[in-house]
Amino acid sequence: MPNSNPPFRADHVGSLLRPAALRQAFRDHSAGNISAEEFTAIQDDAVRRAVALQENAGLKSITDGEFRRASYWSHFVEGIDGLEVAEARFDFTDASGDAMHFFAPHVTGPIRRAGPLSGAEFDFLKSATGATPKITLPSPPTMHFWDATSAVQQAGYTGPEEFFADLAAVFQAEIADLAARGARYIQLDEVPLVMLCDENLRDRIRANGEDPDQYVDHYIKLFNACLEGRPNDMTAALHICRGNFKGHWLTEGSYGYVAERVFQEINVDAFFLEYDSPRAGDFSPLAQMPGDKTAVLGLVSSKVPELEKPDDLKRRIDEAAQFLPLENLGLSPQCGFASAVSGNPVSEDDQKAKLALVVEVAEDVWG
Repeated sequence: MPNSNPPFRADHVGSLLRPAALRQAFRDHSAGNISAEEFTAIQDDAVRRAVALQENAGLKSITDGEFRRASYWSHFVEGIDGLEVAEARFDFTDASGDAMHFFAPHVTGPIRRAGPLSGAEFDFLKSATGATPKITLPSPPTMHFWDATSAVQQAGYTGPEEFFADLAAVFQAEIADLAARGARYIQLDEVPLVMLCDENLRDRIRANGEDPDQYVDHYIKLFNACLEGRPNDMTAALHICRGNFKGHWLTEGSYGYVAERVFQEINVDAFFLEYDSPRAGDFSPLAQMPGDKTAVLGLVSSKVPELEKPDDLKRRIDEAAQFLPLENLGLSPQCGFASAVSGNPVSEDDQKAKLALVVEVAEDVWG
């Protein structure tokens, strides 16, 4: 049962480890030691190598590794008026309890798309591969959740609905531009919705005088507004994970709290779901997935170097198939390998082996 159209049985989320030369180029460009043209040339070379890595692994969807971005959302902050970067109200953590602060998009004024945000990325990627180019975008809630209503009001909006309308206009214009360039496979990368599955976080939100259920309502409507008008032949996927920064995460909890509404009401074709650890809960929420949608199981960890065993992955796919037919499933890493330039604590060899493993297991399971 191989898929000829995306999402593919063997797929991946998108970001890849930045090579050492590219990480150095980010530092050099920031310090003014190399020109924009020199920086772009280094990025171009790195993207070509990333394309070859994916093609050699046997993947059918190809990304640029997000090699032109400092983080998965940075190009949106740089290209949208009214957005800046500020410290978020949450922390990353790991198994040792180590806490890590981070910075995220922050609303400072009325938001407007100054011009294409991902178009140049897509154009180069399309020219570099004969396979299906996949472009990733930060999710709409990424521009809101980290400081939420207080920042929106301080930015001059009368309420979240007015802000969400402006945000939807940004995404509609961006997706229309990508479609005109030939993009037919896009993915929105989402964290806030699954963070709301963590009871401790919901308690924090309630303590702040907010309603977590209202966040779910707002965000489902926002996603659908942003995707309104996309071409019928464009595959839209939603990647959902619990945060991915230097091997740390933000929250834990089963998808059960949001599964029915998110899986059934958001107008996407596929969900890439983090399932590499007990933090994600069991597969029972997959029973809420409509029959015309695909769940791509993120069973291979991009956070740790240990390589999963093929038989273990096949067993877990069988477990998932108890709740959603095998024909509605696919396999991928749980997240990207580098949501920011710094990347996760895995090596390029680890990354290569994990991508090859995804393809190998998918071929064994689906043919």
